Amino acid sequence: MDINAAGGSDLGLTHSTFVALGNYVVSDLFSTEEKTALAYADAMTLQGTVPDDLFARVHNCFDDDQIVELTATIAWENCSARFNRALQISSSGLYKGGPLSWVTPSDW
Repeated sequence: MDINAAGGSDLGLTHSTFVALGNYVVSDLFSTEEKTALAYADAMTLQGTVPDDLFARVHNCFDDDQIVELTATIAWENCSARFNRALQISSSGLYKGGPLSWVTPSDW
């Protein structure tokens, strides 16, 4: 999360946006497309499968090329996170925007 938050802030995302990720479903900070992508990421990450109704929502928001890119990115981030956790690699302190208290090693 650290390097992604640092990169996102370089692209103009605010600390409030990162904090709101924990409640993206009800947050007004995210568009329908962003909420759908986040739900897709949650399903891939937490369940390992994507329910048919969610996949239909993904198809309503994105074209086939975008879905492939989104899926590859989510899979890569999951791989990277598992790799770092297995090797006990912690944050490098790259993100300077403030604490992201909802992302803690105890949640892993």
